[in-house]
Amino acid sequence: MGRTPPDFLGTKKYGNYSPLGSTGPGKLAPSTPHSPGAPTGEREGGGGCSKGGFPKRYAAEQVRVNGFGMFVFVVYPGAFVDLFTTHLNLISPTQQLRIFCAGVWHNFMLCVAALAFLFLLPVFLFPVYTTGAGALVTDVIQGSAADGPRGLSVGDIVTGLEDCPVRGVEDWAQCLSHVSHFPQSGYCVPTASLQPSWAHGRPYKRLDGTVDCCSNNSLTDLCFSYTKSQGRGVRDKEFACMPVRKMVIGTSVCRTDKDCAEATLSSVSRVCVTPSLENQTRFIRVTHPPHSHMLFVGYPPHLHYAVSLTNFVPRFGFLHLDLPVFLETFCKYVVSLSGALAVVNSVPCFALDGQWMLNALLEATLVTIVTDRQKRELIGFFLLLVGSALLAANVALGLWMVTAR
Repeated sequence: MGRTPPDFLGTKKYGNYSPLGSTGPGKLAPSTPHSPGAPTGEREGGGGCSKGGFPKRYAAEQVRVNGFGMFVFVVYPGAFVDLFTTHLNLISPTQQLRIFCAGVWHNFMLCVAALAFLFLLPVFLFPVYTTGAGALVTDVIQGSAADGPRGLSVGDIVTGLEDCPVRGVEDWAQCLSHVSHFPQSGYCVPTASLQPSWAHGRPYKRLDGTVDCCSNNSLTDLCFSYTKSQGRGVRDKEFACMPVRKMVIGTSVCRTDKDCAEATLSSVSRVCVTPSLENQTRFIRVTHPPHSHMLFVGYPPHLHYAVSLTNFVPRFGFLHLDLPVFLETFCKYVVSLSGALAVVNSVPCFALDGQWMLNALLEATLVTIVTDRQKRELIGFFLLLVGSALLAANVALGLWMVTAR
């Protein structure tokens, strides 16, 4: 569309020199933000989706919009609005502040809307996806401990870790944390099954002081420890090498032999056996019906990072497993980016929205206290220096933390 030359109407389309954008007059010097004929504009980082409400705000403040557009700073997208300078200079500082805060306000509202959609996502997807029935596996890292014919597969629904029920991703994380921070649980097995265990070899101590009694390094056998009564109240710690899947599938969890006596209703004598593993290593039974238990031996964080899960289980077979994950991820990105832009652009920093917001705020509040305009501009200049230094230090610290990992 055509433009009236700026020499006659005092308008000009400005250039954007900051990837985060800025709202306000195009002049970078904060000392003369309201001088007649100064280039004026509205700028905002992070795309133009937050610009939809700006024309209404400008119309409400009786400021004409000459045009708008988008830009790309290196790889960072942004948007700008070109305002009529004369109209902007005629309105009060309070009205100017409302205009300059429009970008921050719309980013904030976009962040709130994305948060609301994220929390209400189970309600929106209720007709086609169910929640609370378990954690649905959406991805398994190939070659990990969770992979394999008896491991987890995409589409499996995890309902438990040991005796800890899993109704969703949060329960999965909490159960793994519980397993990591508490001692290894035991299992109630028939006492008679412990007799032939010595055929596998005598127990020996590992370097960390723990004991192993399966000297053949079998992939199907595991060393268990238990206490055996020697009479007169004396109980010694014994070790047995047993076929792990055969012995622990379907057995109850225990801490002591007393737990086994209370849990069983049969006359078969049972004893509580505990896997004898290295420090920080855990034996975990993962329940994912209708399949048999997945048996995991290793560090719980490895299991956590090997499997991707979601709370949403599709009600129909033709539905894609990753659709809720995509919506969740999209909302989280919108919250992160819009929230960050709202915070960063409100910081009193050169070339950002905060520069013009600060100038308008000082003109609206300090005009009766500090009557000298140059003193007000000097106060604003030093505040901008402090804000710019803090923002630069924060960015530098963030980059250092990322690169130092």
